[in-house]
Amino acid sequence: MAFSITNKKNMQQSRDSNKIDIVEKTTKIVGDITSQADFRIDGNLEGTINTTGKVVVGEEGMVSGKVTCSNSDIAGFVKGSIDVSGILSLKSSARIEGDVLTGKLAIESGANVDANISMKGAKKMKALNSNETQTSAEKTA
Repeated sequence: MAFSITNKKNMQQSRDSNKIDIVEKTTKIVGDITSQADFRIDGNLEGTINTTGKVVVGEEGMVSGKVTCSNSDIAGFVKGSIDVSGILSLKSSARIEGDVLTGKLAIESGANVDANISMKGAKKMKALNSNETQTSAEKTA
């Protein structure tokens, strides 16, 4: 069966868009990564990762630095900052230390999170001390 050059090109483009770059558990990377592919980190990354794809940190994976991506599933350890435009999913084995900025957040029971968390597009809320009272304009039904 023969394909025309156009079909080969389209097949190559679809394969490229489904690529996943993997950092194996025996690998340590020190530096900055910029990519358009999805990433799975089972090893150690010291630096930044910036991708338009998804970042998955496996249970044995460690990231020290900054993660910027569209979506992320974290089961390992991240120390630094996380900026996810879509959904950040923290698995029960996840350990997070640092700052988190995300569109949506899902946390499984057992995840260890020691971070400042901000939601994109969320309204800022002000906590009242127990001795502060609400004004009539602030009271709700």
